[in-house]
Amino acid sequence: MYLGLDLGTSGLKAVLIDENQALVAEATAPLEVARPHPGWSEQMPCDWLAATEAAMAALGARADLSGVRAIGLSGQMHGATLLDASHEVLRPCILWNDTRAAAEAAALDADPAFRSVTGNIVFPGFTAPKLAWVRAHEPDVFDRTALVLLPKDYLRLWLTGEAVAEMSDAAGTSWLDTGARDWSAPLLAATGLSRDHMPRLVEGSEVSGTLRDSLADAWGLPRGVPVAGGGGDNAASGIGMGVVRAGDGFVSLGTSGVLFAACDAYAPDPATAVHTFCHALPETWHQMGVILAATDALNWFARTCGTDAATLTGGLGPLQAPGRPVFLPYLGGERTPHNDAAIRGAFARIDHAADRDALARAVLEGVAFAFRDSFDALAATGTRLERLVAVGGGAKSDTWVRMIATLIGLPIDLPQAGDYGGAFGAARLGMMAATGQGAALATRPPIARSLDPVPALADAFGEAHATYRATYTALKGLDR
Repeated sequence: MYLGLDLGTSGLKAVLIDENQALVAEATAPLEVARPHPGWSEQMPCDWLAATEAAMAALGARADLSGVRAIGLSGQMHGATLLDASHEVLRPCILWNDTRAAAEAAALDADPAFRSVTGNIVFPGFTAPKLAWVRAHEPDVFDRTALVLLPKDYLRLWLTGEAVAEMSDAAGTSWLDTGARDWSAPLLAATGLSRDHMPRLVEGSEVSGTLRDSLADAWGLPRGVPVAGGGGDNAASGIGMGVVRAGDGFVSLGTSGVLFAACDAYAPDPATAVHTFCHALPETWHQMGVILAATDALNWFARTCGTDAATLTGGLGPLQAPGRPVFLPYLGGERTPHNDAAIRGAFARIDHAADRDALARAVLEGVAFAFRDSFDALAATGTRLERLVAVGGGAKSDTWVRMIATLIGLPIDLPQAGDYGGAFGAARLGMMAATGQGAALATRPPIARSLDPVPALADAFGEAHATYRATYTALKGLDR
């Protein structure tokens, strides 16, 4: 059996699969996000460890873990976890959706070496600008920093005692030479760091260390279980859904929204604000359009209405032409295609007829329009998608998925019951590390059905998307 651990923003998920990649058991433990100031987003790393302990206790109550042969890791990307020389945590981790380092990101991005070497814009949510912010605003913490780890790699340090990162996650730091798959000493120096501050690098399907004996004994696992490099959450989801070859992609409707395309070669185009990262398999890459609030936007509106997302959207019925209200889902800024940390969400074009259902539908439409923006940005790089799979909690809504399918003009497959996201992909990477079988294990999940675009609504959604883009242009600048 193989264990996958996925350290998400809202929880830690553990899954156990057998030799045939069938799900044996799963467990989750919740996590909270602290927002001490506007635009800030933090978590305490000790909470990740407590969540892992809780999830493993629940998993152990549901399955015999003595047959586990390997562990894989997946996790939220970009977080800055700062440790001193004794590996003690110096401050709360600054998370992926934290935008406090916008000025520092712009300053680093003004150096052409960053885009040239990393293949990406330096976004405020990336790790390097966060260290530049700490250097400027918390110099005592910066001076004591001896090791910088991404969230799942802090979990790995606790699991194995090894300070290791892998390529897909490291590509989101703004310190990786993404084509060469190695840390860039000049980019590290630009933020006052060196290779000595960085973990060693492995591929996602390689062994990064072995589980500590004390944890193996406590959880009922064999001693000496290898821990694979794993992947950033989206790369691991790509492994879980078999999205590893050019033309394959997925739509992730989670807290954030991702339109993910596998690539056979490294072909960056930073000006589009598309992310170009290493994939979790050797000599492969991927591109992503990323929106910062997908289900997060829907959950926000549901809370505002005093209900939950399922109740809010349950009575909306099948897909129909867009309504008059327009919603911009930029609750904490936006990445693709705007690279705009200051923009904030808004409702526009509201009239007396705009009841709760109309506004809820506008939220779904706004997120779908943001996916269309990412699709257009990917197309501008020359990347072509041939088929898509939907993943994430929002994919349970046929109306939402069909809305996106109509906007991008491609059918979207829905897997059979089961979660083929980051935790499942992490378990597969553990299996690859233990067996050496590699990409052959990354097969597509069984597809239950496909949701096709609705041609009769294509023009209406296209016109509504144009209005959405015009609304962004009109709003831009008001939050500066």
